[in-house]
Amino acid sequence: MILPIYAYGDPVLRKEAEEITADYPKLKELIANMWETMYASHGVGLAAPQVGLPIRLFVIDGSPFAEDEPSLEDFKKVFINAYILEEEGEAWEFEEGCLSIPGVREKVKREGTITIEYMDENFQLKEETFDGLAARIIQHEHDHTDGILFVDHVNPFRRRLLTKKLNDISKGKVDADYKMRFPKKR
Repeated sequence: MILPIYAYGDPVLRKEAEEITADYPKLKELIANMWETMYASHGVGLAAPQVGLPIRLFVIDGSPFAEDEPSLEDFKKVFINAYILEEEGEAWEFEEGCLSIPGVREKVKREGTITIEYMDENFQLKEETFDGLAARIIQHEHDHTDGILFVDHVNPFRRRLLTKKLNDISKGKVDADYKMRFPKKR
């Protein structure tokens, strides 16, 4: 089932997500729905807070970038209770976007290599090191589970220039070719 993507301005996107256990209700169904939602929205990653759930879960599929980085050809993973243990290497800029912030793309500088500890969809504990675009996608989605959005990494001047666009998104004044849920009006 395709779930609505929660838009910029919704409080769930700013919460630090909670860890879950293997008996989380309908976890397999949720993961399947997140894959379906991500693909229907043409994303390469989707975190649970983006579908309204403040839990430490995200899915990624880097295959759309396989032309640039062949190692991403079959790079499809589920991350549960993930924590980045180390970020290192030369920081590099890349233009990022976000399903919760449609129509906004900005250059973000991130470290080139990460080591992350997480549980896979079978709750097997993993510790892996990733670099390049794989690391970047993981960093972006991991940020969602900490209540951080990619625009938080944009320099203050560029961020001020985005204020109107971000406010419009939070008010539902945006075109997206996927189902969205906008913050309730106060």
